[in-house]
Amino acid sequence: HQVTGRRNKSRIYKRLGFIVLIFFITLFASAPFFSVYSERPSHYSGLNPSNETVFIAANIINGELVRDSWGQSVLELIDRIGPENAFLSIYENDSGPETAKALQELADKVQCDYSIVSGHVDLDTFPTIQILPGEQRIKRIAYLAHVRNQALRPLDQTQAEHSPDFNSTNRHFDKLLFLNDIVFSPSNAADLLFSTNIGPDGRTDYHAACAVDFGNPFKFYDRFALRDNEGYRVGLPFFPWFTTAGRAESWSDVMSGSDAVRVQSCWGGMVAFEAEWFQSQHSTKDLEPLRFRAEPELFWDASECCLIHADLMERAHETALGRDSGIYVNPYVRVAYDTTTFSWLDFVLHFEQLFALGHFVADTVRGFPGSNTRQLESPGEVVTHRTWVFDGPVNDTAVSPGIKSIPEFGHWESVTDTAKPGGYCG
Repeated sequence: HQVTGRRNKSRIYKRLGFIVLIFFITLFASAPFFSVYSERPSHYSGLNPSNETVFIAANIINGELVRDSWGQSVLELIDRIGPENAFLSIYENDSGPETAKALQELADKVQCDYSIVSGHVDLDTFPTIQILPGEQRIKRIAYLAHVRNQALRPLDQTQAEHSPDFNSTNRHFDKLLFLNDIVFSPSNAADLLFSTNIGPDGRTDYHAACAVDFGNPFKFYDRFALRDNEGYRVGLPFFPWFTTAGRAESWSDVMSGSDAVRVQSCWGGMVAFEAEWFQSQHSTKDLEPLRFRAEPELFWDASECCLIHADLMERAHETALGRDSGIYVNPYVRVAYDTTTFSWLDFVLHFEQLFALGHFVADTVRGFPGSNTRQLESPGEVVTHRTWVFDGPVNDTAVSPGIKSIPEFGHWESVTDTAKPGGYCG
């Protein structure tokens, strides 16, 4: 009887295992039919149907990438935009003679107007911060903001006139496209520019539209700059990326297959902006042109790629969290940081709907999206912030303190301040 009982249990386990196996085979086999981003919208043509003008800006330090996929994709993108409609601005600094040589080779092939500059950034001109004696540092975001702004200098006539290295332009541009050192499809880049959130008139309707960038075929990369439509940070870095916090508008947009997922900020390796905000001579507003910036506080940081969106919304009077800000993520446009990852993206997206339940459970267990004390601050509001004050000494060669010694050389202080745009970025 015991032998018979064991045999019966064994049969039951085998049947259960078979049922589970069939379930997962069926699930994976049917997943492509339920994928929300596997079929591109019919109006996506990879072209520039209205002959809009585009200022392309980039910072790149990898000479191999310039000679290989990135450079070739940029040239094809210019062809799709129309050389007469494009201006290419590339700024690199301090990355060695090979990168400068590669950029010169690219310049020889560019068919549109361009400014390609290999320069030097003098770190002594940056403001410094200090948390330990004898250690004055530059904030990384301040450096990145400066370098990105260098790529925009051809738009600034005043600076360009005093900077012979930069070729200036006084043209009006409809769009501004910022590119990272990514592997991307020129056709997809054109669709990001000219097909995202299309209106009844056949023209796009956005302040900014971002791609989605991947560090591997499953893992979303740039979480630092992405905030959902209520300013919440994203969850674990796989589909559907956003959490269900608050009204879960960004999450819902992704799950419905929208090409205009509402967010407060994004980057994704490639972002298209309305160009008017970056051009003083053509802006209808009496404002300085938008430029990248950094937060100056010691222990409060935010991505320059998030703050630029916050500043844009403040100027466009779209500062209320939860409103349609005109800033969108377009998940149909995906980029990567290496060719292997890029080659797998189209395959993986057929199955990504399967990740949604696991994403929700994992976010809940991990406590995402977490809290941000400045998330709900409105620009211009009087607020109280806790900030770290360094007490000194500035230089002390007698000691070599480590990170654990930081509390000995400063204190926290409550400071009344006026809230700037982008509290949710930090």
